[in-house]
This record gives sequence, structure tokens and C-alpha cells, in this order.
Amino acid sequence: MLGGQSAGKSSVLESIVGLDFLPRGDGVVTRRPLELRLNHASENITPWGKFDEVPNKKFTDFAEVKQTIDFLTDKVCGKSKNIIDKPIVLTIYSHTCPDLTLVDLPGITRIPMAGSDQPDNIEQITRAMAMRYVSDPRTIILCTLPANADMTTSDGLQIAREVDPKGIRTIGVITKIDIMDKGTNAKRMIEGKDVALRLGFIGIKNRSQQDIIDRITVKAAIEKECLYFNTHPVYSTMPQNLLGIGNLTTKLTRILFTHIKHSLPEIMKEIRDKIRETEDDLRDLGPPMPAESGEKMQVLWNMITDFI
Repeated sequence: MLGGQSAGKSSVLESIVGLDFLPRGDGVVTRRPLELRLNHASENITPWGKFDEVPNKKFTDFAEVKQTIDFLTDKVCGKSKNIIDKPIVLTIYSHTCPDLTLVDLPGITRIPMAGSDQPDNIEQITRAMAMRYVSDPRTIILCTLPANADMTTSDGLQIAREVDPKGIRTIGVITKIDIMDKGTNAKRMIEGKDVALRLGFIGIKNRSQQDIIDRITVKAAIEKECLYFNTHPVYSTMPQNLLGIGNLTTKLTRILFTHIKHSLPEIMKEIRDKIRETEDDLRDLGPPMPAESGEKMQVLWNMITDFI
């Protein structure tokens, strides 16, 4: 997920997962990339997650997941808003999420925050971090753009166009639709009339900060989003496949499936090449060491005899 600071990336991510598990706050919150491995599970199980950095622990309390993300962030980045390119890997099993792997990237930061440990070249650091992830031609770029800002000045969209000039793997997500100036709307942006994307845009209404303070669940927020679009004088007249988190998840899953299908022959070739290289390396190392101690002793005596 690519975008500027406070563009709503984490809120979109929570809506896709269907769970409230990400830290919230003012300013810079995402300071390490969060690699999220989603596994769709049966409704009979309680959703749970695990961190690569916290082995042998199963998290069923997602408030504790949120606290652990904060702890692992401060552990590497410190408490002074520094941003470090060392991902947190979180695997989630839930009936509320699709089978996807998503990466929530720190927003592109132009100016270091006062009183923080952020270096003067923080913009170059955050841009380089974003480029490292989105340059992989097998990734899908989820470019998050707030509706209350000029999308033609978006850093995320600019980077996406650099690495994906044909637009075959970039999806635009328009957030903060509900806080635009009165009398304005995001219809032109969503329909791609301001900036065109081959895979198009999806309009999203995330939970507001007040919703989060009031502890409104992600499920209830999605229901509110559906009601908002269905009753809005402009959005209710638009094609509904351009609006809502459900349509975003469906579209993202479909595009990723097609992308994997096209990439699979090349992946298989790389695997075969790697196997061949590894087998050559093993042959160069000679026969393997025996497992039994007596056989090991015999090999050792043979080596000594050959040496003498």
C-alpha cells in the first residue's frame, strides 16, 4: 500500500482484513513496514495471528496485536518517530479476510518532525523504501489518495507511474470522501477523469477518528459505508462496483489471481534454475558425511590415510 502520510492506508488495510488491530494516533504511526499475510479460515475458528518476531505465541486478542505492533516498532525505531526499513511480519487467520499478502508502508515524509530522530534526508529514505517494495513487477500497487487533496500532486501516484508506466498493476483507492468540502465530491476522481489508471479507482469511506474513539467495529463501519454510498445524492447514481471496501477486496483478489497466473511460468523457471544451481553446489561439496559415528570414524581414518 503506497501513499503519503495520513492518506488512510492503515484504515483501508483494516477494512480489507475486517479486524481492528492497527495502532492509531496523530502524525507518523506506521514507522516500520508491516507485512501482513492473510489466510482465509473457516468461520468456526476464532481469528488469530502470530508475529515472526514473537515465536511460539498465538494472539487471539487483537488489542494485544495492536500493542505488540507498537512494541516491535519502538524496539527497532525508538520512541522518537524514526522510520526504519525493517518489516514486521504478521500472519492472520480469519474468516473475515481474503487470501492475500499486503504490505503497509510508512507514508512518504517530506520534512523531519521537530523533536524526533528522523534524519534530514527522511524523504529520500521513505521514497527508497517505497521503491524497494513496488519495483517488484510481481506486486500489485494499492495507491491510496485522499479525496480532499489534489491527486495530481500525489507522491504515491508519481512513484506508481515510474515503476508501472503501463498501469497494469496499479489500483487507485480514494479515501476521505466524507470529509471533502461541502458541495464537492470525488466522482471525477473515482471515474478516472482527473487522472486515468488502467485498472481504475475505488472510492472508500473509512472509519473516522470519532468512530475509532467510539469503538465502532470494522464490520459496523463497513455497514455505515454501504449506507453512505447508497443514500448519497451523487454516489448512489454511480456504478456501485466503483465504491466500497467489498468491491476493492473483490477487485484486488481478481487482479492478483490474473497477475499470478501470468507470472507463474517465469516463477517455475526460476525455481528450476535455483534447484539446478543448488544441486551443482552439492556435487562440488562431495559425498555427504555419514550419520552413524562408526561410519564417521571410518571416513576420518580414510582421510588421514589419504593424507599420509
